Amino acid sequence: MSSPKASSDFGNSPLLQLQGLQVHYGSVQALHGVELMVRQGELVALLGPNGAGKSTTLRAISGLTAPAAGRILWRGACLAGLPAHRIVRLGIGHCPEGRRVLARQSVAANLELGAWLRRDSAAIRHDLDRCYSLFPRLAERRQQLAGGLSGGEQQMLAIARTLMGRPTLLMLDEPSLGLAPRLVEEVMAILAGLHRDGLSILLVEQNAEAALRIADRGYVLEAGAISLAGPARQLLNDEALRASYLGA
Repeated sequence: MSSPKASSDFGNSPLLQLQGLQVHYGSVQALHGVELMVRQGELVALLGPNGAGKSTTLRAISGLTAPAAGRILWRGACLAGLPAHRIVRLGIGHCPEGRRVLARQSVAANLELGAWLRRDSAAIRHDLDRCYSLFPRLAERRQQLAGGLSGGEQQMLAIARTLMGRPTLLMLDEPSLGLAPRLVEEVMAILAGLHRDGLSILLVEQNAEAALRIADRGYVLEAGAISLAGPARQLLNDEALRASYLGA
């Protein structure tokens, strides 16, 4: 198994790189020197059990949780001290766990909120049309209150809302959580399509098999530290990973 710093088949320099990332919650250390990278155009899966630190990793990248040590590099520049809205402007979009849609606002209003930092009206309209094309169910329900959507539809809305910010890197936290198997397949197919179109994606998932089947590379996070890393196909065939996460 390759180390967490192993190179991939992508020849370009890292878009995002974590170097020795540590995060503390009071006296509890949540991340222990995490090393991770995403190159332009890659889909990278971050796997691990509940409480491993996956969400904390995304929150640190997004500027929502302050690191205690280490560096978060975006296109080679350190993100230390930048507020969350500046990080969004740089091109990092974060679709959080739990969907967090505005239940009393319409689907259309939720999507428009995703573009709140933008001023390019014509491009925003174009991206709205694109989101409705990607997620036809949202187009059918554009005037419906988001709280009345099914769980799968709310997850699609959360992803589409993040896409409205035109991210260079899309980070998703457990997009399959609580969804029926058919909807998991649908969400993963949409993510695979976005990846084929060139979007860089960092995908946090407990559904290891579904994530690795669409990923280029993967990392396994256990107790706040990277325990395995390598090409997705290699991880799918790793006996220890299969025993722990794939039910084999």
